[in-house]
Amino acid sequence: VQLVESGGGFVQTGRSLRLSCVLSGDNFDDYAIGWFRQAPGKEREEVSCISLSDDSTYYAEFVKGRFTIAANHAKATVYLQMNNLKPDDTALYYCAGAWGAPVDIATMAPPSEYMYWGHGTQVTVSS
Repeated sequence: VQLVESGGGFVQTGRSLRLSCVLSGDNFDDYAIGWFRQAPGKEREEVSCISLSDDSTYYAEFVKGRFTIAANHAKATVYLQMNNLKPDDTALYYCAGAWGAPVDIATMAPPSEYMYWGHGTQVTVSS
């Protein structure tokens, strides 16, 4: 199983980026795909996730209204559209897969529940 992220970069405050996570090596129909981020000196934190069984989604409070997660099932790709970026969004962003993990508006499984991880893509937002 492989998850490969792309789309990170260096942008100014207020600009947008779209991250991609390409999935391969398994049937992902019953997976939850999550996006996490980790800034230097900080713990990894949940950002957003989507259930590939029913497309239900979860967003952390600090990204609601700015980030949108979506899945293209035909392309086995999960996207994270990030708008109105802020310097606090600067981090290494990872996508991860968890078989059968619950996802709803109030629920995202913690990192320990995700068994497959990508290598990350760096997002840097300048002020």
